[in-house]
Amino acid sequence: MRDFGKSDNARVQAQLDRLAVLSLPQGRLGLGTIRALMERLGNPHRNLPPVFHVAGTNGKGSTCAFLRAMLEAEGYKVHVTISPHLVRYNERIRLAGELIADDLLADLLAEVLDAVQDLAPSFFEVTIAAAFLAFARTPADACVVEVGLGGRFDATNLLEPEALAACGIAALGLDHERFLLAPEDGVPQEPMARIAFEKAGIAKQGVPLVSLAHASLEQHAITAQAAQAGAGLLLAGCDWHFASDAAHLSYRDTQGALQLPLPALPGAHQAANAALAIAMLRHQSRLPITEAALATGLGTVRWPARLQRLANGPLTGGRMVWLDGGHNPQAGAMLGEHFADTPLHLVIGMIAGKDPASLIDPLAPSLVSITAVPVPGHEWYPASAFGSAAKAAPDVPSALASLPDDGVPVLIAGSLYLAGEVLRLNGELPV
Repeated sequence: MRDFGKSDNARVQAQLDRLAVLSLPQGRLGLGTIRALMERLGNPHRNLPPVFHVAGTNGKGSTCAFLRAMLEAEGYKVHVTISPHLVRYNERIRLAGELIADDLLADLLAEVLDAVQDLAPSFFEVTIAAAFLAFARTPADACVVEVGLGGRFDATNLLEPEALAACGIAALGLDHERFLLAPEDGVPQEPMARIAFEKAGIAKQGVPLVSLAHASLEQHAITAQAAQAGAGLLLAGCDWHFASDAAHLSYRDTQGALQLPLPALPGAHQAANAALAIAMLRHQSRLPITEAALATGLGTVRWPARLQRLANGPLTGGRMVWLDGGHNPQAGAMLGEHFADTPLHLVIGMIAGKDPASLIDPLAPSLVSITAVPVPGHEWYPASAFGSAAKAAPDVPSALASLPDDGVPVLIAGSLYLAGEVLRLNGELPV
């Protein structure tokens, strides 16, 4: 089952039901359908405020959150489109700082679906069309656009150079291999080089392409894509630099050095995502940004279900409960580092097809217990997939209730779909 969401608004639900019957034809690659779709809608993607376009495996959503926070701290009105949503489909489209209202969302989805259903578009293509249509019609100063899957053939990649302020590539790793490593002539064969090649497909002529990639294979693939597109490539460790300690995030480039506060988002890895956002903002020329706005954005940024400490609510009671939607080896390594030397109860739900060891192995030294739960609406791994000591529970409330009252923190992890359910149960809807 794919995640199309539910809505309490009957008009929105009617359009989500229409979205739910869409499917991506097997083997279809390319931007032909999204371009035809946008042509019918009057090509709204050509009438957007300056766009910051972000690809990557891990951290692209956090980078988008930093971009939004920093731009808003400067006083700009910002449109944002991200994926997936956690609780409500509305989270995918933010207009001038606010989640899209139900009535407008229902109207936009109906307009797009009525115009293009004969083109057999995908769920994501319709979503991006609706987002860009809303962005073109609503005054704002900037857009932040998160790539959905890959980059080269992602529906967001119909953006043209004239619309773009800067493109960014966050941390890379192996994920969605079935799609991103599909056999094809004329592409890199080494897996990580191929991943980098796909992500760098967002490069555009004359547009800064700012990358976090460090490995030589990744840098080589990104450099080749940037050169072919005519993009100005700016690599971390070469063209811009960052470091963090217990108190500060240090950043420098040819414009000078900055000493900034640490990001409000937990986790040492967030310094890299914040630095990528800073580099994108400082290497573009369409929207001036001050050091004060960068610092304020670092402190005001919010990004649910990414190492989020849950509030005291219906689900958590008074217990310390952390939530993270990570599900691949890079996310596992981050969690293992963050919770090193911290005893932890793990409640895990993971969609079939992911690798249970990617989270269990890095966290193993900290784990006091493992409880496996279903991921609602999806095929999921049973407790046996997480080791002989893992036990099963029918849902997250039951899993939490089964844990001893020993003061040991809890981590709920393994799936963004599970994370969305947890936020709903605890009354913490993203806003």
